[in-house]
Amino acid sequence: MGRVYNFSAGPSMLPEEVLKKAAEEMVEYGTAGMSVMEMSHRSADFQAIIDEAESLVRELMHVPDNYKVLFLQGGGSTQFAMIPMNLGTKNKKADFVITGQWAKKAAAEAERFIEVNRVASSADKTFSYIPKLDKSAFSKDADYFYICYNNTIYGTRYTELPQTDATLVADISSCVMSEEIDVSKFGLLFAGAQKNLGPAGVTLVIVREDLIGDALEGTPTMLQYKTHADNGSMYNTPPTYAIYILKLVLEWVKAQGGVKAVQEINEKKAKILYDFLDSSELFKGTVVKEDRSLMNVPFVTGNEELDAKFVKEAKAAGFVNLKGHRTVGGMRASIYNAMPVEGVEKLVAFMKKFEAENK
Repeated sequence: MGRVYNFSAGPSMLPEEVLKKAAEEMVEYGTAGMSVMEMSHRSADFQAIIDEAESLVRELMHVPDNYKVLFLQGGGSTQFAMIPMNLGTKNKKADFVITGQWAKKAAAEAERFIEVNRVASSADKTFSYIPKLDKSAFSKDADYFYICYNNTIYGTRYTELPQTDATLVADISSCVMSEEIDVSKFGLLFAGAQKNLGPAGVTLVIVREDLIGDALEGTPTMLQYKTHADNGSMYNTPPTYAIYILKLVLEWVKAQGGVKAVQEINEKKAKILYDFLDSSELFKGTVVKEDRSLMNVPFVTGNEELDAKFVKEAKAAGFVNLKGHRTVGGMRASIYNAMPVEGVEKLVAFMKKFEAENK
């Protein structure tokens, strides 16, 4: 069987060029005489890899000089604890907008350490929109204001950032490098790699330097940003191979023309799929139009048996991991950076055929 079109929400598909490059270097990286998997993280060879990865993040995302770029472990979920431990130290309070499962979990974790003010939520309509914000609901003394920029499960995304005086923090796990983001508007950004950056195992954190070094008393050494900033993300053994693949993905993004060029391709892919959903008599998108994600597209037929039939037949046709999250049902196509336009075009062609056969 040949390679399928993998619409998984994560871990997700990687650019084929990256996989081939990694295969070429699997046994021996450069002139090291060994695989990156076998390489000491203290070696000059690996230092060059992690330095290049950081340099590419800074270049592609236009990261200002007064921000640290960190490669950490523990996934995005560990950031749910690290953020309040490191940023919620002045007034021990933060504002959260609840737009899905991940923002909900982040707020619950933060509440173990600080006071959490949930300023708005879209739970009333199964997180199918980004709620309008009432500034009167904001805390006057919040240490930070937390959002999930793109919602993997529910397929919504921010098109306008909250206007707050507090330090803005965002989970960008499912939209990192899919569209241009002004890093300077945020105090901290983080992203699990397994959607747009590489394999699972490494988490990218971009944090402004003035937010480092004042963790809550009792914060474990490994959960302090200062620990990792002071040690170049190598206080302990980092996820070396995941960082290496991330570097290859970043090289691929640069070769596409950078984030702006990739964004244009992503907008094209999303338009192809959303235009079909808007015209279809069988399939319907579940998100309000103005808040639609470029990365995650949930849709339904309105009939659970028909949804299951579609997922089964799509898999047989080479379109895999299209089953929607249990809280939404239906289907979800995650069309991350590595998904080619051709993959979305062929999916839509299959959907048209399925619709014609199941009227």
